[in-house]
Amino acid sequence: MAKIPNKLIERRRYVRLYVPVAVFYTFPENDKIHSAVTKDISAEGLRFETQDAQLSESAVVELKLDLPGTPNPVHAKGKVAWKRRLSLEDSAPSDVGIEIVSIEEDNKNTFLKFLCDLIYSLPKGDIK
Repeated sequence: MAKIPNKLIERRRYVRLYVPVAVFYTFPENDKIHSAVTKDISAEGLRFETQDAQLSESAVVELKLDLPGTPNPVHAKGKVAWKRRLSLEDSAPSDVGIEIVSIEEDNKNTFLKFLCDLIYSLPKGDIK
């Protein structure tokens, strides 16, 4: 039996959807609102581009996700899982991966329905 190298095995538990979603985030220690747009999103996390130097690995943020087609934003708590600069230039933005730690109870169904509707609307070959 052939052995498949670990680098070829998908480690994600959920489908990643490449859809723009407006994200607003704050840090627990201050009320300044920062904004971004997702590059991708899944049931357990999201990725966006930012110039925000405050976002460092393990930072905790309060999230508000303005999901298209939903009447109210989804409120969640996240933790920065990783941060990568997009180039070596000093002023280069970074991609940031946020792990969703918790979602307000009354927002869970809205969030999951949004993701499911996106998955069911995709052509069969577009899921990655």
